[in-house]
Amino acid sequence: MTLSTPADAQHTAATTKKNITRLIVATSVGNALEWYDISVYAYFAVYLSKAFFPANDPTTSLLLTFGSFGLSFLIRPIGGIVLGAYADRHGRKASLMLSIVLMTLGTLVLALMPTYQTIGILAPIAVMLARLVQGFSAGGEFGSSTAFLVEHMPERRGFVASWQFASQGVSGLLGAGFGALLTSLMSPEDLQSWGWRLPFLFGVLIGPVGIYIRNHVDDATPPPAAGKQDSPVREVFARQKLATVLAVGALAVSTAVNYLIVYMPTYVVKTLNLAPSVGFIAAFAAQTAVALLAPIAGLASDKIGRTTHMILFALLLLVSIFPAFLLLTGKPTPTIILIGVLWLGVLKSLYYGPLAALMSELFPAATRATGLGLSYNIGVTLFGGMGPAIMTWMGGFAPIGELAPGYYLTGVCLLSLWALFTIRRLRLA
Repeated sequence: MTLSTPADAQHTAATTKKNITRLIVATSVGNALEWYDISVYAYFAVYLSKAFFPANDPTTSLLLTFGSFGLSFLIRPIGGIVLGAYADRHGRKASLMLSIVLMTLGTLVLALMPTYQTIGILAPIAVMLARLVQGFSAGGEFGSSTAFLVEHMPERRGFVASWQFASQGVSGLLGAGFGALLTSLMSPEDLQSWGWRLPFLFGVLIGPVGIYIRNHVDDATPPPAAGKQDSPVREVFARQKLATVLAVGALAVSTAVNYLIVYMPTYVVKTLNLAPSVGFIAAFAAQTAVALLAPIAGLASDKIGRTTHMILFALLLLVSIFPAFLLLTGKPTPTIILIGVLWLGVLKSLYYGPLAALMSELFPAATRATGLGLSYNIGVTLFGGMGPAIMTWMGGFAPIGELAPGYYLTGVCLLSLWALFTIRRLRLA
């Protein structure tokens, strides 16, 4: 009999830690690319609107830009179903490889696409098609990658799954950092002419790195044998409708706040009449909070429970949203904007951390990627992707005006609280 030694145990622990790190990086890099492209598109919406959607009225041009932003989200539930079912049938890794290749191709098209002045109507059509490809691939990314993570470490689901959202914070940091840097160093003319392409070109470089890393990891849960499983899509629609609705509800407020942060540079320029760098700096601070605090929140939820943790921070969000926007609109100084957006970012981060694990626990392994992909993308489409367009539209009504984001977020927060209390009452996660 061979006895293990302290050195053996130390080596095993080091190997396990190395494997965990590799798994987190492999899943997070694709998720980061997805959200990096989303954030860059929204952060640079003012410039993209002039390049691809020119109109006599700047608001109309901006609405067309955010409309195409939201359009890509309409296909996300389809991507979630198709690529999620593909992951449940053929393995998580196969789906993850396909989604990151499609996302990289879409980013490349956006980076190199000639403007409306050069090729006319083909430019906005091509941009919309590229966004649809990205929306489809992003639709399958979350379900497959979250299932991949939690199945490798079921005893620490909150912590490992939280990196899904921490990586979103990192990508948001990069997007906001590019915005702050380019608006500070480049003239408005150069930024409009070609500078806005630089962040997209950087995103293209991330893709091959992610493809290489993902190609060198294995599934924890092998795909089922042929003929041993009913259609995952049929299972979700037939038997897991309540789980899907509750997962969408739990996600709603976090994705709404996330897209508010992404919308902030546009809100600062168009509504508060301040320099775009103010919005980028505030968004950068909020995304820093996401990157740093989401794993801590996920770890805490492994100890105290998902719903206990998330209900607390949902309530704090509920009582913070309107005062924050009253402050933003009443005293729109750079310092006030930074503090208000950072506070919302902190609360969102602490709510966000356990969310992926909570959603994964609502679905069994056989349909987990499909259920996660469907619920996540319905929620992001309804309450996130269409959020900037809805807030821009609501802002045009005199009684609402500058407080449009506050009204919007308050309603969404109430929906998430209902979902969390229902999950807790039914003991579903």
